[in-house]
Parts: sequence; structure tokens; C-alpha cells
Amino acid sequence: MNGAVSPEIKNQIVNLVREFVRRDVIPVASKYDDEDIYPTELVEQMKELGLFGITIPEEYGGLGMDTATMALIFEELSKGWMSVSGIIGTHHLLASIVEKYGTDDQKHRWLPGMSEGKIRGALALTEPEAGSDVQNIQMTAVRDGDEYVLNGTKMFITNGEHGTAFAVMVKTDTVANPPYRGISCIVVERPTEGFTVGQHLNKMGYRGIDTVELVFTNARVPAANLLGGEEGRGFGQIMYGLESGRINVAARAVGVATAAFEAAIAYAQKRVAFGVPIAQHQAIQLKLAEMGTKIHAARLLTAEAARLKDEGNRVDLEAGMAKLFASETCGEVTLEAMRIHGGYGYVKEYPVERYYREAPLMIIGEGTNEMQKLIIARRLLEKYSI
Repeated sequence: MNGAVSPEIKNQIVNLVREFVRRDVIPVASKYDDEDIYPTELVEQMKELGLFGITIPEEYGGLGMDTATMALIFEELSKGWMSVSGIIGTHHLLASIVEKYGTDDQKHRWLPGMSEGKIRGALALTEPEAGSDVQNIQMTAVRDGDEYVLNGTKMFITNGEHGTAFAVMVKTDTVANPPYRGISCIVVERPTEGFTVGQHLNKMGYRGIDTVELVFTNARVPAANLLGGEEGRGFGQIMYGLESGRINVAARAVGVATAAFEAAIAYAQKRVAFGVPIAQHQAIQLKLAEMGTKIHAARLLTAEAARLKDEGNRVDLEAGMAKLFASETCGEVTLEAMRIHGGYGYVKEYPVERYYREAPLMIIGEGTNEMQKLIIARRLLEKYSI
């Protein structure tokens, strides 16, 4: 388990990320978002900072950080521009399941390159007819000698164009009952004949990062790329990865909400109405009090889920709670920040307009909040069963 790095080193890394965001990300964020520009230069700097290897063990060239430190890094990145956190979000999800479930050969093949950013990871789970209902995926992988032949389509894939290694969820047994027993995870590397990018999705927010459709037409992949070397284990593997994914989404939500709050509280102390700064009006103070309190609670929930994850616990309950509360808080806070700014909050000259557009991704992504509530309820009923 990661986490052997000293607190001083962890603080130094978080501070380096904070300075990187202040110096290099914030000045270009609005332009890159508005023009939907992929931040190639920022990606190269993130490689140099080691951000592609945050949680990858040091023996594979990574930083060997714990989940709690990863969450702090994602928060800092998202305060500047949430899209840059997305570039390493699903990358680390792939890294986590390879580290946990991969064979020794697979770990040595992929993790060193991932830690340097030479291999860029992504998750290919969602399909046009299967999002929250993971067991309903239709993409198939049929064994043919030393290869699998993949056919199907994946949708809403982050890093789909710039990624080079994909954790692809497939059905290796189409008649398994229950269906999840027939799901496997195969790592598809680029280039692979028959594996192409389909449509590019033009999004309301989360811009500057590629989100695409992936098409697999008789794509042949070595059988050695079956994660863990055993069919039918993919559902459990991806559920484990999504625990970390939901923590990093919660951290992103805390980051965006914090940026919106800080913009709002600064503006409220400068904007004068009825002869005084609007921060002196009770209506604004009530908004600021609720915003600050909810952000603090969201940060604590996220930190608690990360801590429990680092201790080796199952955290689908805690990660679900953190993701649910932090993302809903982000949605509320960004709207309130816009309202505090008044008309100025609705124009692109001020960043709160972008924060408001970024917030829905965290509510929808990594499992919709409606699904999070069901997961939370089921786990609570297990925990308090009578």
C-alpha cells in the first residue's frame, strides 16, 4: 500500500502543484476552455512534476503517494482548471486496477510507462445503451488462439483521443447469469488495427480535454492483455477502481467549489451597493456562510473516504457519500457565486461562469448521483441490518 512518503515530501508536492496552477494553469484556463484547446504544454509540465505517477509505487517509477495526497492534488488542479485534472483522472484509475489485479508481467509492462506519462491511461466503460447499468454492456471479446477479437462501441471516453492504453470492459461470456460474471477487463493499447475514434463530443463544460466515441471492429488484442489473466473478473476490478475514481471526482468538486467561493467572497468585499460593500448585506452573508460550511464538510468527507481507502478498507459507501455531497455542493456553490456576482457572473470575463459549467460533470460523472444514492442506501441497509 502507498503512503510511505514523509508528510514533508507530500506537502512539498502539493505546494508545487499549487504553484504550477497559479503560474501556468490559471492564466490560460479561460482561453483554452473557450476555444476548446487541448493543453499539450501543460501536459508536458505535469509529466515533469510526476503527476502521471502520483499513486503508482516507487518501484515502478511513481511517486508512491497515498489516496489522501492524490485528493489534495486533484483539488488544487481543479481550483485552476478542472479539465487538467481529468487528464490524469482515468489514467490513475487504470493504474490502480493494474497495480491491484494485474499479473507481474502486466505491472512491469505498463506501470513504469504510466508513471512517466509515456503511457496515457483511460477507462472505456460506458456504452450508448449502458452507463450506470454496467452489466448491460454489449461489447464482446471472443477468444481466438492467443488473441481476443473485440467488437463494440464505447461512449463518453475521456482521454479517448490522446490516451494510449485503455481498460476496456467487455463481455467474454454473453450468457453468464448473473451477467456481471461474464464481464472481463482487457487493456487495449494504441495503435491496434480495428480500434478507431468515432465522434468527438462538444461539451458544455469540461472543455479542452478530449471526450470521444471509441469504435472496435474486429480489433485483435493479445490474450496477455486480459487483466489478471482470468476471465469474468472485470466487474469487481472496475468497481474497485471506481472507489478511487469517486474520491478524485469529489476532490475535483471541492476544488471547483472552493475557486467559486473564493471568487465570490472577494467580489462581495469589492462590489458596492447602497453605499456599502455587498458583503455587509445580510443576504450575502447568509449565502457565504452556507457556501463555506458545505465546502468544509465536503472536504472532510473526501478526506475521510481517502483515509479509509489508504487503510485498505472497502469504501464504496464513504466514496459514494463524498462524491454525492461534494458534487451537489459544487453545483449549489457555483450557482450562488454567480448570483453574488450578478450580471458579471454570467459573462465570460469572470471565471465563475466557467465554474458553473464545470459543476454538472461531477454530478453526472463516475456514476450519476441518483446511482450514488442507491449504492449508499444499499450499503447502509447492509450495515444496519436487523
